[in-house]
Amino acid sequence: MQRRQALQKIAALGAATATTASFAAPAVITQPAVQWRLASSFPKSLDTIYGAGEMLSKRVAQLTDGKFQIRVFAGGELVPGLQVLDSVSNGTVECGHTAGYYYVGKSKAFAFDTCLPFGLTARQQNAWYSQAGGQQLLGELFKQYNIVNFAGGNTGAQMGGWFRKPVNSLKELQGIKMRIPGIGGEIMSRLGVIPQTIAGADIYPALERGAIDASEWVGPYDDEKLGLYKVAKHYYFPGWWEAGPQLSFYVNQSAWAKLPKAWQSAFEVATMEANQMMLAAYDARNPQALIRLMNQHGVVLHRYPDDVMQAGQKAAFALYDELSAADPMFKKIYASWKDFRRLSQGWTNLAETSLENFMYKSAK
Repeated sequence: MQRRQALQKIAALGAATATTASFAAPAVITQPAVQWRLASSFPKSLDTIYGAGEMLSKRVAQLTDGKFQIRVFAGGELVPGLQVLDSVSNGTVECGHTAGYYYVGKSKAFAFDTCLPFGLTARQQNAWYSQAGGQQLLGELFKQYNIVNFAGGNTGAQMGGWFRKPVNSLKELQGIKMRIPGIGGEIMSRLGVIPQTIAGADIYPALERGAIDASEWVGPYDDEKLGLYKVAKHYYFPGWWEAGPQLSFYVNQSAWAKLPKAWQSAFEVATMEANQMMLAAYDARNPQALIRLMNQHGVVLHRYPDDVMQAGQKAAFALYDELSAADPMFKKIYASWKDFRRLSQGWTNLAETSLENFMYKSAK
């Protein structure tokens, strides 16, 4: 719906220009040239995630006949990967591409901008965010940081991480140092793990030198690119803390206000295209990457033990209740998120999961 409305705005602008062509220059020519910088949290080697920023830049330029240019910088090139929000907030850069849950140290409510453990799938997150008020609710939080927020991709359900040694029970998680950010890390800490927040480009060296014992990242395609299989052969699933993690574009509020309305529409359209592209790309690339990891690199797949899954879910919803009692913003967003989750899971289980389970069991 939002994408269609934005496209209609651009189409209307074009129509208005055509009808007055003999009296004025095309609107796209009369608009001022704009040059922005986008700071990404991600390295260039992760072409699907980092590529969302590049796609945004390309589409914005195309939609504005080259008048609105956005230069993309990989994590660490302009600002550290975990400082994108601060850089957009204070105007060091006009926009950024990052994950909200990197910033839960500022407010736990930022987790809703990405995902919560045992939360929404990619489709459910997109529906809640774009159609059920999620973007507007989070906008109240981001306004406090001088930021306008847009969905900027989703990886789909992630894998559960790489371990040097297999984990056969909840007890064996005790004392493991694991790269896992956000609320997922907090849940893991309640299960005995020592969580670490490390930017993507720094995960491999941390595993290699033994600074961490395990790490989650994304899924087969990106994990293969980081080479994590070289230093940790045990690959776990499912990534219960990231059922449908959203990436986001952040725009400095003052910079946004200065944009012509047509340029704002172009930016919105480009974010929607990048958002859709990322999930489709992962769905296409992950299956083949998983086959390579297993057949060519000797990776061993493991399902998380039931006691880990059960303890994780119990700890997660206990934490959400605690945070709701302590933080009015978290409570407000959580109420919307929780109601949507309950209804959406009921529908999904009825209409899709039942069919998928049948098809997978009788696959031909």
